[in-house]
Amino acid sequence: MMMINCFLLVVGIALVLWGADRFTDGACAIARRWNVSEMVIGLTIVALGTSLPEFMVSFFSVLKGSADMSVGNIVGSNIFNTLIIVGASAMMMKMPVDRSLLIYDIPLSLFAGFCLYFIAYFDGNIRRVEGLALLLFFCAFIYYTFWRARKNKPDADSQTSKTEQMSVLKILVLLVVGCICLVYGGQLMVDNAAELARQWGVSERIIGLTILAAGTSLPELATSMMAARKGSDGLALGNAIGSNVFNIAFVIGICSIVKPMAVSDISFADWFALIFSNVLLWILAFSGRSLTSWKGVVLVAAYIAYLLYILIM
Repeated sequence: MMMINCFLLVVGIALVLWGADRFTDGACAIARRWNVSEMVIGLTIVALGTSLPEFMVSFFSVLKGSADMSVGNIVGSNIFNTLIIVGASAMMMKMPVDRSLLIYDIPLSLFAGFCLYFIAYFDGNIRRVEGLALLLFFCAFIYYTFWRARKNKPDADSQTSKTEQMSVLKILVLLVVGCICLVYGGQLMVDNAAELARQWGVSERIIGLTILAAGTSLPELATSMMAARKGSDGLALGNAIGSNVFNIAFVIGICSIVKPMAVSDISFADWFALIFSNVLLWILAFSGRSLTSWKGVVLVAAYIAYLLYILIM
């Protein structure tokens, strides 16, 4: 049985990596065809698509009565997105940081984290009305992002790439096929990784914060690293930050509306890591208005330190 789980785990990883490549090409083509910046596409379409595994895992966890696993998955995924995905992308190439990301998007991601912390940690419950408030925040974020995009359209002459000649049909095929591979590959990987973890007697909180968080964030990791490799740094950064907002505002919002969530097992250290990761990224991004390889190392090292802490304590 363990060998089968390992094999399916590898198949899931392969599907996610291949799907991320297709999805990235389709997303970049949309940006150039619509004359919208890759940052905006990353914050919206790509973030929504690559966060589908988080939504599926958290939604079914709530339905099965595992609210701690659901919230742990989101908290862990956001920490992973901020530290590992952005860090690994920065280690691959120097990424200039757009001014709007510093002023609007990273602060909004930080604000979403604070909201979830105050709702869940002090009260221990995420009620339907609080879920509705998170969902409304998400709608406002999407509207504001596209409103900014309309005001600040990129220069069409600068949007030169082989993908601008893609037909609408080809773009749709790339997005749909890539998204399907990301979702099902991520789900296959998560299911088998979680099963292997349970065989070793790991708690729901640890599974949610580590195995499920890393597994469901693999689409974001693959997509951002593929985007960074292809020089689409705006897409890479936008994907990670947009996914953070999506995970908290949309995923937790929908899940708590469907079924109120009682959260008891997420520790203060986990909430601190969620907030600190955003603050650290903000500080590093402000310094020099770019993310370089050494800053990427700092972000990855911070995640390793957090991982070691929760596994040892």
